[in-house]
Amino acid sequence: MMSKFLNFLKYFIPFVAILFSLQYFITAQLAAKTPLFYPLWTIYLFHVVSVIVVFSALLAVHNLYKEYTGYAFMGATLMQMLAAVVFLIPLIKAKLAEPVPDIAAFFIPYFLFLFFETIFAIKIINSK
Repeated sequence: MMSKFLNFLKYFIPFVAILFSLQYFITAQLAAKTPLFYPLWTIYLFHVVSVIVVFSALLAVHNLYKEYTGYAFMGATLMQMLAAVVFLIPLIKAKLAEPVPDIAAFFIPYFLFLFFETIFAIKIINSK
């Protein structure tokens, strides 16, 4: 279990670093005049913590009940989506004049993290 988690981190940490750097420089260029509602580091902190929690839960379920790993992934992903909505409630209530940059700053990495997480979840599900 620990080796699978360390293998995941071996790919996850560079993925996060590259993605954060790219988004930081892009938002610095595009949104230089209007700051984002959430600082970029808080968005990434949310994504990193949620992915690590989901992946750890998947590994735990896979260790105990291999046949339920897929269901655990679906349930954990649903919880992750609900957590994203809760995270975005202050942004939704803020009634910003131009919310598109803020929404894009959250959901573009959200879907990239979800894709990354799905790839590793499939590897866990397919492992014996």
